Amino acid sequence: MDILEVKSLSKAFGGVAALKDVSFDVPEGQIRGFIGPNGAGKTTLFSLIAGAVRPTAGKVTLRDGNITGKKPSALVKMGVVRTHQIVRPFRALSVLENVQLAVHFGRHAVTSLATARERAMDALKLVGLDGKAKMLASALSLGEQKRLEVARALATAPSILMLDEICGGLAATETKNMLDLVCRIREGGTTVLYIEHDMKAVMSVCDTITVLNFGQKLAEGKPEEIQNNDSVIEAYLGKSTLRAHTSG
Repeated sequence: MDILEVKSLSKAFGGVAALKDVSFDVPEGQIRGFIGPNGAGKTTLFSLIAGAVRPTAGKVTLRDGNITGKKPSALVKMGVVRTHQIVRPFRALSVLENVQLAVHFGRHAVTSLATARERAMDALKLVGLDGKAKMLASALSLGEQKRLEVARALATAPSILMLDEICGGLAATETKNMLDLVCRIREGGTTVLYIEHDMKAVMSVCDTITVLNFGQKLAEGKPEEIQNNDSVIEAYLGKSTLRAHTSG
């Protein structure tokens, strides 16, 4: 069963098309990857789905309900949550307080501080930060701040979690740990949409990959299909490399 359907989604900024007629369906429980060169429209796509930007045209459907253009706060209540490329913790608050806030504004918001704290600690345990709950968020490393960003998103109890380059800037071991976390999140019943520039990372965890180029959908398929798609290779590496690839 599809949890998310995107139909003919388009967005223009001042006459410049950032996204043009993009369509895809995401089955529930899938890890769907989104790749493409810089400026391909990946983050714009996430912003449209998450309600941060209104589309010029097209439709986004969540379990047969039209969510096109709904505000981010409303979508969080419906179970659609995203992270950002640049981490944005409340630096003057503790790690635990950062996640507690997310619980209060999540899909199953609570008024009890004790319940919010318990749910926040559950999210921190999942991402491996429960031992640093009392630290200021500003004292965490980049990798830890990225995990905190994921914990805050998880604390809202999402049915769809959109991860935007969560492995960017991480060392190899940190990247592996983050990918293991992504798989655990899916195993817990959350559908994951995942933008990443690290091709090895995307290929290792995604069930299906959608490729964007110049704001349009270039290709879609299983990781092995995308790896061997000449149009994708050309978009990333250019025609000369494509010729070398096909002749080798």
